Amino acid sequence: MSALPQTMTAVAIEGKGGPEVLVAGERPVPVPGAGQVLIKVAAAGVNRPDVLQRMGLYPAPKGHSELPGLEAAGTVAAVGPGAERFRIDAPVMALLNGGGYAEYALAEEAATLPVPPAMSLVEAAAIPEAFFTVWHNVFERGGLTSGGWLLVHGGTSGIGVTAIQLAVALGAKVIATAGSPEKCAACLGLGAVRAVNYREEDFFEAVKAETAGRGVDVVLDIVGAAYLERNLRSLADDGRLVNIAHQGESKATLDMMRLMLKRLTVTGSTLRIRPTEVKGGIARAVEANVLPLIVAGKVRVVIDSTFPLREAAAAHARMETSQHIGKIVLTAG
Repeated sequence: MSALPQTMTAVAIEGKGGPEVLVAGERPVPVPGAGQVLIKVAAAGVNRPDVLQRMGLYPAPKGHSELPGLEAAGTVAAVGPGAERFRIDAPVMALLNGGGYAEYALAEEAATLPVPPAMSLVEAAAIPEAFFTVWHNVFERGGLTSGGWLLVHGGTSGIGVTAIQLAVALGAKVIATAGSPEKCAACLGLGAVRAVNYREEDFFEAVKAETAGRGVDVVLDIVGAAYLERNLRSLADDGRLVNIAHQGESKATLDMMRLMLKRLTVTGSTLRIRPTEVKGGIARAVEANVLPLIVAGKVRVVIDSTFPLREAAAAHARMETSQHIGKIVLTAG
């Protein structure tokens, strides 16, 4: 093993604002602590929380890296005490606590997965954040099962393309919302039985028609307050609304009578603040239940575009157009 460099290129957030506050510079290479691995990053996923962090709306939790980047793939460059699963140079992907926008990143070994032999590191970098989030929220918290109905908002986002495919692969039926005819076509191409252009249609009416008035079993929502009432109306009896993000206002009035009469469940989560053991449990579930579907070709990793690490600002600008379909990924070099 060659000696590690002392410094690395990393993209930091300098101030609060638009993509221009993402600035590449030199940082010390981090040293793995107990239970951690150091990844030589080949690719890192770009996610909406990175944009919110850049704007000053989603600060890194205490003790986490202040560099953006919640997922990465590459090879193991060093291991900390007690980290025994992965050998040096093993190809891995990981859900990170931050720091992915860099040439080297620390990962908790518990939240690190092996990269299957036929998978590129760019594809691998696009897996952890979306697939961990979807598995945990749609299947563990939302309890979606074969034969059930799922409503996915933002069907062409990284989360959306993942949720559609996983639900279909596991025998569920999906209705997705998107903002253009092209995006709706993409949702249908991924297996959704109905795609709703939210700029032209009421998704509640579409759900009602598609399910013959029954409603869906699970709603995966990224919009929040503005959609709350229609999300609840879209649910079948005993349905579950799972919220993983919000756009605009986070507070809304809740009709408790509707919850009581239909026995609904409203829940939500965010992964970044969860303890390592929780993330590790999700990682093991994804490794057992999801990676085999990807390897078998039943679910694919949808990449919208790639940008060199130093062009992280351009990657954020692409995300903010909301024209992307699938994941945006930063690459080394």
